[in-house]
Amino acid sequence: MQVSNRMTKNPVTVSPDTPVSEARDKMKKENIHRLPVVDKNDHLMGIITEKDILYASPSPATSLDVYEISSLMSRLEVHSVMTREVITVGPDTPLEDAARILADNNIGGLPIIENDILVGIITESDLFRVFVELFGAREKGIRLTVLTPDKRGELADLSKSIADAGGDIVSFGNMLGENATNRYAIIKVKNLSEKELIEVIQPYTERIVDVREI
Repeated sequence: MQVSNRMTKNPVTVSPDTPVSEARDKMKKENIHRLPVVDKNDHLMGIITEKDILYASPSPATSLDVYEISSLMSRLEVHSVMTREVITVGPDTPLEDAARILADNNIGGLPIIENDILVGIITESDLFRVFVELFGAREKGIRLTVLTPDKRGELADLSKSIADAGGDIVSFGNMLGENATNRYAIIKVKNLSEKELIEVIQPYTERIVDVREI
């Protein structure tokens, strides 16, 4: 799946000469945490986040009164505090690559650029929703975490054994194990009892880590 399948299309934006106070109010109204900054042709010029606005705001210890603070923020424009060097991706970027870029750069959102035009944005929240889907978190079943040998065909055999026993696999995740010889498999299955599922997968596992009905 690509970011185009999960991005927010035509995201809320601001221009570089927008007052910072207006950008802050727009974030609050739309319940978002960042705004791409674009010119009149939708070319990306930067991005402004809640953190940028917080850093630009006077300290709580300031001697300015509320009216002076309001006047100061109304004169301060987005271009003065936005991040100009913005990491972007194209709409055909795989979701896992977008997640890796967010994690590696400790950022919360990626503007999506196509033909030099801003066409969307994908954020941590979008990827959290994908995570929920991948692990079938909204479907009921037996969720099993097992440690499996990292060898060719092991996961295929495990999946086939579940299907042959009449189980319906809702989700199947695979991640690094305790060392180079094994991996964790997180499986959610319907139409088998907990006891039946454990009996089916036992020959393919080194250890059952967790099992629960959710």
